[in-house]
Amino acid sequence: MKLGILMSGQGAQKVGMGADLYEQVPVYKETIDEASKVLGYDIMSTIVNDEENVKQTQYTQPAILAMSTAIYRSLADVMPTPQATLGLSLGEYSALVAANVLDFDQAMAIIKDRGAYMQTAGEENPGKMVAVMTDDQDLVVDTIKTLQAAGKKVYPANYNTFNQLVIGGVADDVNQAMQALTEAGVARMVELPVSGPFHTPLMDPAAKQLTERLADEQFAPMALDVYSNTTGQKFTDVKETLLEQIVSPTYFAQALQAMVDDGIDTLIEFGPSDTLYKFARKIVGKDVKRYKVTDFKTYQEVREMLAATE
Repeated sequence: MKLGILMSGQGAQKVGMGADLYEQVPVYKETIDEASKVLGYDIMSTIVNDEENVKQTQYTQPAILAMSTAIYRSLADVMPTPQATLGLSLGEYSALVAANVLDFDQAMAIIKDRGAYMQTAGEENPGKMVAVMTDDQDLVVDTIKTLQAAGKKVYPANYNTFNQLVIGGVADDVNQAMQALTEAGVARMVELPVSGPFHTPLMDPAAKQLTERLADEQFAPMALDVYSNTTGQKFTDVKETLLEQIVSPTYFAQALQAMVDDGIDTLIEFGPSDTLYKFARKIVGKDVKRYKVTDFKTYQEVREMLAATE
């Protein structure tokens, strides 16, 4: 088994996420409690069981990082050392924790601030994000370029799969892009429930704040390969990439393809949902085994699978 770990990004959150793991898996509970101490509030009561806070970027990001890391730690005793890891946006921090580049407490403190920066930027520069379902992503990019030339603020934001490209920007400008794409023959587009136009230049205020925040942070050498969805390749300059990430498109599809091309044959997603597990099916095909751990049931299933392969 050449194992690659996928770490969930923002958008995967839901009320009650990980509650059954917290109740039944001691290592999971210990990790969540450790994160709560760093944050200065209880994750379970403040976020996981709060229908409003779980939707807020400043709370969602720390909660997902804590959950993904807690699952990773909970399976460490039966899991072979991963060959590589990859996270979607926020999930890159979870991936860097798994690779020992970031200390967990260090990552929690950074994400507490990053989430607050991004929420504020989203409130100051409101917008929307829409997933465009088409194999012709060049059409989407060309349409956006035409609108940008006319002064519109709409941008490619997430290359999730090779037939799903999320666009984001000022709401009216995104609506114009949707109209133009509909006229060009795109049949399916889905508006996303997010609190800001993430991974677009409208997040520049957050990027500037994060630049100052990370100025004195130290990063350790990588214990395993970490692929970046900002570049689509392995991380080289961690700090620079994390700063670019906030205002740049994500290339999850390209990064996952690169990881599998380098030999990964088994993928497991850790987090509140199976979004990346589903993306993987569309990106790399059936020959790569896929699993996910989102709750206690799937934790037990994956734990048994890993124990059987020892």
